[in-house]
Amino acid sequence: MDNILRIYLDTSVIGGCFDKEFASASNVLFSEFDKNKFIPLISETVAAELENAPEKVKRKLKRLSNLEIIMISEEMKSLAGKYLKSSIVTLRYADDALHIAAATIAKADVLVSWNFKHIVNLRKIQAFNAVNLKNNYAALEIRTPKEVIDDEK
Repeated sequence: MDNILRIYLDTSVIGGCFDKEFASASNVLFSEFDKNKFIPLISETVAAELENAPEKVKRKLKRLSNLEIIMISEEMKSLAGKYLKSSIVTLRYADDALHIAAATIAKADVLVSWNFKHIVNLRKIQAFNAVNLKNNYAALEIRTPKEVIDDEK
C-alpha cells in the first residue's frame, strides 16, 4: 500500500473503543493508527462533541500522535447545508452532515462511523454522494471500522 489512507473518525468510533459491541474493531483501528498504517482525521465538530465525553474517551483520542484536526470552513458549512436542504438528515442531526462535508472537502479517503441511522446507511451514503457529485465534489467512501481494518492476519 503506497498511499497511507487518511481516515476521518466520527465520534461514534472513538466512543466505540469502550462499547462491547464495537470495541474490537474500533481498538484494532486505533492500533493501526499507532503503527502509522493510517492517518486519523477529526474535525473540530468531533472535538466539540467529545467535550462532554468520559475522560477515557478523550484520552483515547489524545494518544494519537499523527492526528490531523480539520477546521470547519464556510465551504464545509455550505455543503452540510446542501445535505440538509436535500433532507438527507434533519436539522437535529446537522453535525452528522457536517462530518460528511468536512471529510469530503478535506479529501479523506474514507469516513468511518458506527452511526447506522444517519451515516453508514446505503440510502444516506447514496444521497450524500449525489449532492457531492452535483456540487463538483468527489464521492466519499463511508464504512464501519470493521470494513477498513486488516483483520485477515
